[in-house]
Amino acid sequence: MTPEIVVDVFSQAFGLVILLAGFILLPGLVIGLIIAIFQAATSINEQTLTFLPRLLVTLLTLSFLGHWMVGNLVEFATTLYNSIPELIG
Repeated sequence: MTPEIVVDVFSQAFGLVILLAGFILLPGLVIGLIIAIFQAATSINEQTLTFLPRLLVTLLTLSFLGHWMVGNLVEFATTLYNSIPELIG
């Protein structure tokens, strides 16, 4: 197993992690920004106001995209598991 193969496998894994984490984090960040702008415009400085909408958006994102995310993870793991003989030999 050469270092190039290890780097390639890790780069694929990190790319998948960044993709999946981005789909979870981006909607929460957008909602947080919208609520922060609303708070700045209305001078409402309540810290708990941002928590619940971000939590709900994150849960909705996970419920809608969860099947696709798990499918990507299973596909990556299956591909990696099936390529073990090629990677070692």
